[in-house]
Amino acid sequence: MEAPDRRRWIVLVTLTFVYVLNFLDRQLIGILAKPIQDELQVSDGQLGLIGGLYFAFFYCFIAIPVGWLADRTNRVGVLSLACAIWSGATIACGLAASYPQLVAARMVVGFGEAGGVPPSYAIITDTFPPGRRGTAFGVFNLGPPIGAALGIAFGASVAAAFDWRDAFVAIGIVGIVAAIGVRLIVREPRRGATDAAPADAAAEKAPFVGTMRMFFTHRLLMLAALGSGATQFVTYGLGNFAVLFLIREKGMTLEQIAIWYALVVAIGMGAGMIVSGRVIDRMTRVTRTAYATAPAVSLAIALPFYLGFVWAPDWPLALVLLTVTMFFNYFYLSSAVALVQEEVAPNQRVLAGALLLLVMNFIGLGLGPTWVGAASDWFAARGTPHPLQAALYTLTPFYGVAILLFLWLARNLRIRDRLSGKAQA
Repeated sequence: MEAPDRRRWIVLVTLTFVYVLNFLDRQLIGILAKPIQDELQVSDGQLGLIGGLYFAFFYCFIAIPVGWLADRTNRVGVLSLACAIWSGATIACGLAASYPQLVAARMVVGFGEAGGVPPSYAIITDTFPPGRRGTAFGVFNLGPPIGAALGIAFGASVAAAFDWRDAFVAIGIVGIVAAIGVRLIVREPRRGATDAAPADAAAEKAPFVGTMRMFFTHRLLMLAALGSGATQFVTYGLGNFAVLFLIREKGMTLEQIAIWYALVVAIGMGAGMIVSGRVIDRMTRVTRTAYATAPAVSLAIALPFYLGFVWAPDWPLALVLLTVTMFFNYFYLSSAVALVQEEVAPNQRVLAGALLLLVMNFIGLGLGPTWVGAASDWFAARGTPHPLQAALYTLTPFYGVAILLFLWLARNLRIRDRLSGKAQA
């Protein structure tokens, strides 16, 4: 029996709150980059590694066994435990006395956060029926903009008034309370509860190797994952260095960051998530190619605004251009998640969601910040006047790569829909 609307939305709001904490915690390194660099003597390259490759190595690859486990056990329990682990590790980040200790703590954070999003994807899919999932994922994907905005406002304010370590400790304590709340509020939905598939098919245990083989040989799923990964290369590469860039190159203070940059993220990214979910639901009722054309078009619009942001001579103009950039940068997320969740069987959804995150986060989260940090150090070593600005310009080609991948996905969706239409006729 399907959950009534009120219950659905209670579940969605709870999961979104956990996602807010997940993303807030993930952004703290970038938000607090300046005081961390000053105290621990960390270079841009080291900052890129800790926010990128080191974190993503655990975050991406641990997601696979976590997805396999959650597909066979209680997904709510996995989510709650994961939230407790990453929150405890976040407190450890605030206690780190050296760069290696901070690296170790961030790796454990990545280990815990690997169990956050994939179970949530599956719980939402089994709570909301087809035709409403784009909107549901649009709301759920408000987690990143809300988390980033709160992280900026809270982290920058705490760092300016107290110490950067206090921000990590406070967020970690909130996360542990949230982990308990998940167990008390969210009920485990029946697998396939909102699908037309027979209940016994949804209850079967999906084979681990078979599901992985299916995902990596499924052209639509891989194109969605690769297009999302190329997009995240830009979004994470920018996101992990945006605060440092605005302070170093545009002359902003932490107090200004806490107000104005937080508003940019909340408005730009948040509006993009909400609008993209509604657009996907409306457009896919007409054609499923919208899962690919919507992000392709939005990224093409975002590109000139991104270049304008990096070039802008002062921070007020830069923030206006960044707001538009963020709005159009995030249409891909609801599209990719909804497409993947609808393409796989109900008993494969957590693992398929984990595999989607593996591909797109290893490319984007793992390599994007690492690339920008290394490029900044490379330009600085060669005497470039504004090395971080030059490094951000190098993200431009990845917009083109993402657009081409989503157009390729659209072509494949169009061909498959045409073939299925002929078969039904």
